[in-house]
Amino acid sequence: MTIVPLPRRPLDRSDASGDIRCDAVRHWYENDLGWATVPGTPVHLLTGLRFDVLDAPAEAGIAALRHLGPVPGPGSPVALHGARMRILVAAGSAEELPGLLQWLDWGGLDLDLAAVGTGGHMAAPTPRGGAGRLGDARRAAGSQGAAAWLRPPEPGREVESSLPTMSALGGGEGAPDLVRVVDTVATHCHRVRLRHTSTGPSECQPLAFS
Repeated sequence: MTIVPLPRRPLDRSDASGDIRCDAVRHWYENDLGWATVPGTPVHLLTGLRFDVLDAPAEAGIAALRHLGPVPGPGSPVALHGARMRILVAAGSAEELPGLLQWLDWGGLDLDLAAVGTGGHMAAPTPRGGAGRLGDARRAAGSQGAAAWLRPPEPGREVESSLPTMSALGGGEGAPDLVRVVDTVATHCHRVRLRHTSTGPSECQPLAFS
């Protein structure tokens, strides 16, 4: 008796194309930037090795960047992920954040501001060339929850030299002061929270991006 094999399930092209995209994203981060990624899909970047991440509401983060300049420092990467902003800061900054907030008199307040460091990860924004625009990044990081670079990292340049760091710890030439960045972001987190509390949830307007 001849045994006929069971029909093979057709290749799911959507899955295949998704895997190809993930492989390309992972290759760009690992090979072009030298950043470690987490196994699996979608691609996530390990924090605490080359950088830590300040995680703040996008509304507060955008207002803070307007006061700090287009970005916290020359080449310092910034990403949007839905309604959150991710600001890359020097590795080790996550451990400094609680003490910094206390020293800056922000301790004890619910600022909705956190830092992700050793043992953490962040969603990997889709690579793109050149500096992003706020409107483009917002659309890319919108309804489907994808992460997008507002200011992407530049291959061929050491990202550490551009990241906000504690002045006492040195850092690269032109690296902004972590204390100033944290204080500015915390200030705008507090303002956003007060504004939303005073207007009430039913009257809060959607984030305005331009």
